Amino acid sequence: MQANVLLNNGEQYGGKYVALRSFRDKNAISFGDNPLEVYNEAKSKGASDPVIFYVPEKNSIHVY
Repeated sequence: MQANVLLNNGEQYGGKYVALRSFRDKNAISFGDNPLEVYNEAKSKGASDPVIFYVPEKNSIHVY
């Protein structure tokens, strides 16, 4: 079974918020610690409706 990858090179964005142009585009156009700044930078780069999400740090435990 092939893995569904949301983000190319995701390991380099651990602990950061990341913006993609869409769910189909797997390349980050903006990233950082503040999701609003990441969103605004993505908009300034021409993304009409960017997808913003948090990439957890590797080997961290998350309880939901």
